[in-house]
Amino acid sequence: QVQLIESGGGLVQAGGSLRLSCVASGLTFSSYALAWFRQAPGKEREFVAGISWTGSSTYNADSVKGRFTISRDNAKNTVYLQMNSLKPEDTAVYYCAVPWRSGYTGTYYAKNFSSWGQGTQVTVSS
Repeated sequence: QVQLIESGGGLVQAGGSLRLSCVASGLTFSSYALAWFRQAPGKEREFVAGISWTGSSTYNADSVKGRFTISRDNAKNTVYLQMNSLKPEDTAVYYCAVPWRSGYTGTYYAKNFSSWGQGTQVTVSS
């Protein structure tokens, strides 16, 4: 019954910015860690950014450090991904996800996440 709905994707030129949003329902939002993953054509799904259920810790893939910022707004049951200085290699479908249990403090591998949104397409032109 967990539902995650992403929005905010689109077509932008290199160097531009986008902010992705993911609204969650069917769970006690403030008790769950959250993460963004992405999958480009012909590639495996990869971790992008994560935030702890406490909101006190964030994690970023090396490929996006210094450019992307994950944040959460518990009052709105929403997690965001602010993407700046976008590059063509950022082109992918972006998914938000929650882990298999509340209070999760483990690693941010896709196998540890049980609920996923439908994805939103981000395309960065050169």
